[in-house]
Amino acid sequence: MLETARRWGLLAGGFAAGTACVLGLAGTTASAEPAAPVPAPAPATVTQTVTVQAGAPAAAPGPNELTVATPIAAAPAISTIVPAASGTIADFFKSKNVAMEPQKADGFKSLNIVLPMPTGWAQVPDPNVPDAFAVIADRVGGDGLYTSNAALQVYKLVGDFDPKEAISHGLIDSQQLPAFRPIKGSLADFGGMPSAAIEGTYRQNNLTLNTSRRHVLATSGPDKYLVTLSVTTSADVSVAAGSATDAIVNGFRVGSPDAPPPPAAAPVAAPNAPTAPQAPVAPAILPAAAQPLGLHR
Repeated sequence: MLETARRWGLLAGGFAAGTACVLGLAGTTASAEPAAPVPAPAPATVTQTVTVQAGAPAAAPGPNELTVATPIAAAPAISTIVPAASGTIADFFKSKNVAMEPQKADGFKSLNIVLPMPTGWAQVPDPNVPDAFAVIADRVGGDGLYTSNAALQVYKLVGDFDPKEAISHGLIDSQQLPAFRPIKGSLADFGGMPSAAIEGTYRQNNLTLNTSRRHVLATSGPDKYLVTLSVTTSADVSVAAGSATDAIVNGFRVGSPDAPPPPAAAPVAAPNAPTAPQAPVAPAILPAAAQPLGLHR
């Protein structure tokens, strides 16, 4: 909220991008006081990669794990799924009597999740994020009112459903945001898994926010999961924060610990438009019913 410019708190909001930290997250959440905004970083995105395999203890990153991101090329994926006209993915699961059980990062071993962590960003605690698996935020940038952030949520899905039918509902929750204007979207698979991704802008508390959200239906053994990453930034700093948010969106990965790491995902393409060049990324954040997230301070 605009009146609480110095207090960290998560509002309902969207999804977007950064660098690289692989989560099977099993550690405690760090807390820090918010920092004042500083000028935009240099164009080259420096990333810190911390890899935690499912079932293995987390290791502290060493000095040699700081790398300059390098490009990854990916062929565009093609989707044959027709988008649903109504009903969010959470509405779909409810209609099919499928339970959505929120998962916590501490001790989670069922999936290997890569959540990029740009320089200047940090993992932050916030009780206002419903069922958060992990939340990271820009602790040095922002516009004084809004802090760029990425929120990750993981749900175990208990019940029978058609994954393609379920993911056809994956664009609707973002489309229901106030004054939402879509930029691009896709129902193409993500690392071989059903996925829905959408980017756009919306209005909240007199702010225009850029949001990017991806839902992934992941399988690990006999179990199925909904993994959602939402990245949000103020439109006023979207250009300055672009290399960080692009690195998060493009470096995000989800995979089973029993399977090899998935290839880089194809960028989300606007219909009938050429694919824009992607920012460099290093090889390597919601319940479906919730609104995208935004950190105010």
